[in-house]
Amino acid sequence: MAAARACTLCADTLPLGPRPVLRAAATSRILIIGQAPGTKVHSSGIPWNDPSGIRLRRWMGVDDATFYDESRVAILPMGLCYPGVLPTGGDKPPMPICAPMWHPRIRPWLKEVTLTLAVGSYAITHLLRRKNMTDTVRDFQVFLPDIIPLPHPSWRTTGWEARNPWFGAAVLPVLRERVLAALS
Repeated sequence: MAAARACTLCADTLPLGPRPVLRAAATSRILIIGQAPGTKVHSSGIPWNDPSGIRLRRWMGVDDATFYDESRVAILPMGLCYPGVLPTGGDKPPMPICAPMWHPRIRPWLKEVTLTLAVGSYAITHLLRRKNMTDTVRDFQVFLPDIIPLPHPSWRTTGWEARNPWFGAAVLPVLRERVLAALS
């Protein structure tokens, strides 16, 4: 964890410089694998400290204290640092070196994890080897009890949720049940 937090591998290509944002403890029961920090998270150093994080916590049915208790919840994004902005808007993809470099070193240490949340298309592709996020989330039961794939909880997901009402009806109750079980 100390080495990952001190990582500067991509310093030359990161627009705001390196600031790895991750949390974990050997006792963590839930692992959240997301995309990469945004500008607000980069600035604060607190993962999911933005509207996306508020939505994710609501989906999970947990309060801030539980979510940020790294002895219970580990947060290991695909990219540890803010990758910058695309010319068309939105954040760039996570730096491709991050997950292959740090996940194999950190994830084996998380022996108490009983539930992993693959949040967003980058995590879904990396962890589950699936390309279509909507189909993967719809097929979430295939990955139970260990993994639950989720869309990225950004503001863009509001429209996606409206077009896919099965998400709130079928996935979120199971997510909350599995989160509660993992934390108990």
